[in-house]
Amino acid sequence: MSECRQILVTSALPYANGSIHLGHMLEYIQTDMWVRFQKLRGNQCLYVCADDAHGSAIMLRAEKEGITPEQLIANVQAEHSADFADFLVEFDNFHSTHAEENRELSTAIYLKLRDTGHIATRSVTQYFDPEKGMFLADRFIKGTCPKCAAEDQYGDNCEKCGATYEPTELKDPKSAISGATPVLKDSKHFFFKLPDFEAMLKQWTRSGTLQESVANKIAEWLDAGLQEWDISRDAPYFGFEIPDEPGKYFYVWLDAPIGYMASFKNLCARRPELDFDAFWSKDSSAELYHFIGKDIVNFHALFWPAMLEGAGYRKPDFVNVHGYVTVNGQKMSKSRGTFIKARTYLEHLNPEYLRYYYASKLGRGVDDIDLNLEDFVQKVNSDLVGKVVNIASRCAGFIHKGNGGVLVAANPEPELWSAFQNAAPGIAEAYEARDFARAMREIMALADHANAWIADQAPWALNKQAGKQAKVQEICALGINLFRQLVILLKPVLPKLAESAEAFLNVAPLTWADLSAPLADHQLNPFNPLMTRIEPARIEAMTEASKEDLAAQATSAAPTGNGELVKEPLATEINFDTFAAVDLRIALIEKCEFVEGADKLLRLTLDIGDAKRNVFSGIKSAYPDPSKLEGRLTLYVANLAPRKMKFGVSEGMVLAAGPGGKEIFLLSPDAGAKPGQRVM
Repeated sequence: MSECRQILVTSALPYANGSIHLGHMLEYIQTDMWVRFQKLRGNQCLYVCADDAHGSAIMLRAEKEGITPEQLIANVQAEHSADFADFLVEFDNFHSTHAEENRELSTAIYLKLRDTGHIATRSVTQYFDPEKGMFLADRFIKGTCPKCAAEDQYGDNCEKCGATYEPTELKDPKSAISGATPVLKDSKHFFFKLPDFEAMLKQWTRSGTLQESVANKIAEWLDAGLQEWDISRDAPYFGFEIPDEPGKYFYVWLDAPIGYMASFKNLCARRPELDFDAFWSKDSSAELYHFIGKDIVNFHALFWPAMLEGAGYRKPDFVNVHGYVTVNGQKMSKSRGTFIKARTYLEHLNPEYLRYYYASKLGRGVDDIDLNLEDFVQKVNSDLVGKVVNIASRCAGFIHKGNGGVLVAANPEPELWSAFQNAAPGIAEAYEARDFARAMREIMALADHANAWIADQAPWALNKQAGKQAKVQEICALGINLFRQLVILLKPVLPKLAESAEAFLNVAPLTWADLSAPLADHQLNPFNPLMTRIEPARIEAMTEASKEDLAAQATSAAPTGNGELVKEPLATEINFDTFAAVDLRIALIEKCEFVEGADKLLRLTLDIGDAKRNVFSGIKSAYPDPSKLEGRLTLYVANLAPRKMKFGVSEGMVLAAGPGGKEIFLLSPDAGAKPGQRVM
């Protein structure tokens, strides 16, 4: 093995404005597996990350929830940290971009760029919300498409016809924040002169730092000509103020990648043996790797290396880009229950199942990964339970019963042992190249070889024959040693399984170097099941729980009396005609009962005057005694399309409001209302 390498690794920063879902988890699992492989090989590999905590979206959500942005990002960071830890993603440091280290570094980098002539200023005309008192980003402006006249389109592109345009081209523009008609207003903005670094970027992006397909895409942008990058935003804005420019703030994407440096600097302050400059200076011999999704390539392969170059820091050695996650061949869907939050998955399934499945799909390219749930069950059950764990469970009993749990010194099949030894370097090369799918194929081929040999030797049959017990011990000793080899090879992917296997094997934490020699004359601990099969019912329960999450959100995010939303605003606004099409009626709750097997749902039988309706509502937490709702009047959306659920068909929706949990309040009409009356 070569001498110890110094490697700093980052993943893209999750935005502190929502929960982690399985699409997000692909990147952090991918990065964690590569980092664990490096550590297993004896390299110094440090993995840092942080929550991306700045921007208008953070500010507006905090305002809507009635808390400070600092409280919001602290709450979200606690949630993110718990999700990552439970998915066995092991950061050396998980920080926040809203930190003093990031303020200092962002300021220093900006000043260096400014003082060396790489910052320009000029006036920019933008839409301004006169009621909210703030300039509007494109996503906060809605209007009629200037090309096809589709209503309710965003300020930069039309979702109906696909046209792109300037916000000022929208017809009848409205602020998506307040609903006010925006006005045009000038403001001084600050720009990073990206074209100054064109020659460097053409060389750097073709130096092996990017996958070929990514480098080709970047070349298209370089050939089209680089533009100066707007790095400023006007108050009000949650972020860092630009030095010497009151009321001007760094755009979130300026300080977000600097957050990598800030997180590492924070780690250095807690670990004196680490030297910040040794990893970030121009002459650093350490390696720097970024793992990102393909949607943010321009920031990491153009703006970021140019900023580093201009400020006198080293550039990344490699930017690894991955694709998106689809589920069952389609985009993640809330209505189908395939928009699955990390926490919802963890409530139903072992995190190592997903870690292995992603590993089996992740090649070196940027292709999208499909989480096919049927294939997921089959692959985990077949590979991990049926192949890897099966070897240990087949052999351990004979060793404990026949030799007091002592593994004899024996190698009855030298060619098989050699096959495992010879395969290890190629598997290491696959891990190093981030070709996890090839590594998993080669590891499972070894598992197949071991299982076939054990089946051919049939120790269970030999054990019944007189004088064959010593042979049985030799066969099972080699079986356990081959299992140990597989555990080492899979340890970057399955750290918890490896930990359980180490306890059974009665050994210290395994490293890659342990592949070279078998255990001999060694006492094993009692064998306990290491992994169980996935039951399809658990998949169904997980997807149903994701649908229930959506039902709960639909009720708890309903309008309150003052027209405010107690949770997130709806993703898209609707026009008045769409609103007027809602058939809202008075309904009498004739019967209300628990739904067996559902955590959040109540089943309501409604009388709407001329008909009866069955509705499922995610309000169980607020009404532990559902019978108390019987006889109450409520508001009911009568023309919502029926939705088939695990527990039956829900025919519409009742309206409720509140922050969630026990504070969900079913909306009721004033006295005198009668079942069936139309409200609007």
